[in-house]
Amino acid sequence: MCNENIIRRMAGLFTMASVALGYWVHPAWFLFTAFVGFNLLQSSFTGFCLPERVFGRLRLFGCQPKKA
Repeated sequence: MCNENIIRRMAGLFTMASVALGYWVHPAWFLFTAFVGFNLLQSSFTGFCLPERVFGRLRLFGCQPKKA
């Protein structure tokens, strides 16, 4: 399990970066913004968060693998 702040920071960073890329580079980057928003929405209903699982398996940022 991860600290929720790690996941929120990552989502915020990805959102800001994709909006900037969509504005200055190419509008297709806004699709990535939509993907991040969709992932946040589905994780609020299902409790499944892919970045949390990945960070846990790799033991990044103090995250631990989720117990079965």
